[in-house]
Amino acid sequence: MRLGLNTFGDVHPGSDGAPLSQAQVIRDVVDEGQLADQVGLDFFGVGEHHRADYAISVPDTVLAGLATTTQSIRLGSAVTVLSSEDPVRVYQRFATVDALSEGRAEAILGRGSFTESFPLFGYALEDYEDLFAQKLELFTRLQAEGPVVWEGGLRPAIQGIEVFPKTESGRLPAWVAVGGSPNSVVRAAHYELPVIFAIIGGSPLAFEPFADHYRRALEHFGKPELPIAWHSPGYVAATDEQAREEFFPAFAANHDVIGRERGWPPLRRSDFDAMCGPDGAYYVGSAETVARKIAAHQRVLKAERFDLKYSVGPLTHDRMQASIELFGTQVAPLVRDMLAD
Repeated sequence: MRLGLNTFGDVHPGSDGAPLSQAQVIRDVVDEGQLADQVGLDFFGVGEHHRADYAISVPDTVLAGLATTTQSIRLGSAVTVLSSEDPVRVYQRFATVDALSEGRAEAILGRGSFTESFPLFGYALEDYEDLFAQKLELFTRLQAEGPVVWEGGLRPAIQGIEVFPKTESGRLPAWVAVGGSPNSVVRAAHYELPVIFAIIGGSPLAFEPFADHYRRALEHFGKPELPIAWHSPGYVAATDEQAREEFFPAFAANHDVIGRERGWPPLRRSDFDAMCGPDGAYYVGSAETVARKIAAHQRVLKAERFDLKYSVGPLTHDRMQASIELFGTQVAPLVRDMLAD
């Protein structure tokens, strides 16, 4: 099993407690990705957002910065909001990152959890579903890296044009991020794309039926077996108590900002603690606790990779760095030992 990390580039405070500039946050993310590589993790992903509380709006540019300053870690988005992007430009930019990293790039494509990019780039929210469906189809045509023939109603047609640069492997790896919709996993199977489940609440074990549905859909379409992955928020510290005490204030602050926009109640500590328990979606605790939880869920989901969403709201850079180091040096070896039994 592979283990990775992802971040949205949450704007966090500096040593004086004041929020850092978005520019400094981006530089901190590059430092965090370099550390993830140094401690032997398998994947580092950065998400796309277009709002004040997240610094990264162009994931592939940040990944290009990491491509030439890391050695072996795979680099991807988490996610690229394909609905409001041009698939041709997405493919070109990730193919460029793939060249710079010598074949370590992968795109994770999704609708995104916010809608700011739609008015920003001139798209109508009523086209939400059709935009993603059409652009995903075009992206998969681009993966063949030959002359592209495609026509849809929401983007100009392409008639036999080649797209450059091409990857050295002949195909850019890509995943589809889903939140647990049966239709989404069937569509991913149809296009022969692996899936990553965004599990941010409830129990990860509840996603077993979706994983099984995806595998059955692959078989139905005559596609080869493909990997699945999942990602959830989490934080690692020396003890369970320390991890929860350090992570909860930042997590609650982030939750409540979004909650005020969406009508959620404030996060209660009791609900947070429940989500940190054995069946919950938060992987928060000591290295032993987090490793046991990942291993237990992996035995059910049978995934290729788990990505820890390690950044959240005002969690400071030094605490994120400490968590990354523990995740790579202690959690990852423990998980592999547990799954080897």
